[in-house]
Amino acid sequence: MSLAEFVGQQKVRGQLQLLLDAARIQQRSPDHILLSGPPGLGKTTLAMIVAHESGRPLRLSSGPAIQHAGDLAALLSSLTPGEVLFIDEVHRMARSAEEMLYLAMEDFRIDIMVGKGAGATSIPLDLAPFTLVGATTRSGLLPNPLRDRFGFTAHLEYYEPAELERVVERSAAMLGVELPRSARAEIARRSRGTPRIANRLLRRVRDYLVVHGSASSTGVDLGTVRAALELYDVDDIGLDRLDRAVLEALVRRFRGGPVGLGTLSVAVGEEADTIESVVEPYLVRIGFMGRTPRGRVATPEAYAHLGVVHPEAALRLDDL
Repeated sequence: MSLAEFVGQQKVRGQLQLLLDAARIQQRSPDHILLSGPPGLGKTTLAMIVAHESGRPLRLSSGPAIQHAGDLAALLSSLTPGEVLFIDEVHRMARSAEEMLYLAMEDFRIDIMVGKGAGATSIPLDLAPFTLVGATTRSGLLPNPLRDRFGFTAHLEYYEPAELERVVERSAAMLGVELPRSARAEIARRSRGTPRIANRLLRRVRDYLVVHGSASSTGVDLGTVRAALELYDVDDIGLDRLDRAVLEALVRRFRGGPVGLGTLSVAVGEEADTIESVVEPYLVRIGFMGRTPRGRVATPEAYAHLGVVHPEAALRLDDL
């Protein structure tokens, strides 16, 4: 895939294209690149495109896999000249590895300590020039010295429904599934602005068709899409079982809140980290949940979606 084929993120694509074109004209490796944004928006795909358009090999790693400075030293010393190194969740690297990375990004060398105590010596090791592409879902956790060493920083935004329709159309062609525009729009509408979710829902629709459709049919109509997504508990705006469980607990059991995250997690039987990192961001983004110093609260829009009368409206009805 090339940048021209990548759907969405028009501003980021234009900036990346300029960066890569300048590096190609000057016959040098592109500057280090930091891609931030919510999961599922295409950070890994963009890293692959950077390597492809630069004509360089790609090495994949992740922050949780680099827990010691030695892990990073072994990775960096094995890179070939001009290679693109992609580190996913770069903010989760060990602090000792981060400090080693500062010098590697700036001067393409690392210092390896041999021995301990007063007899320890530092041995410099030169590295082949490389391009680091870091991806993070929590850029605020990156230390400033590391963030400042990236020559280009881009933040990926959620996709518009029209862009997601193009993503679904392209993926459906690759899967050999024929989708009318109404079916593509239905999947896009329930995908939370995220291509990864759109592709996942498309695969579930494909599976539904394989099981319930005729063996020779590859077409999908709007009814098939709705039946498949209903089977997998994805409602009209993309809420799944856990999203609705959180809203139900907040609205019905805690009367709209405020309620603490720990109490809410116990009520729905999920870890607090899961609710905070997976459920909350979308509910807050669509205006169904608010975060206050006293805890989480449900908005009138959440009541309306669940078909529950808001307490203020109930009081007005009692006065009639």
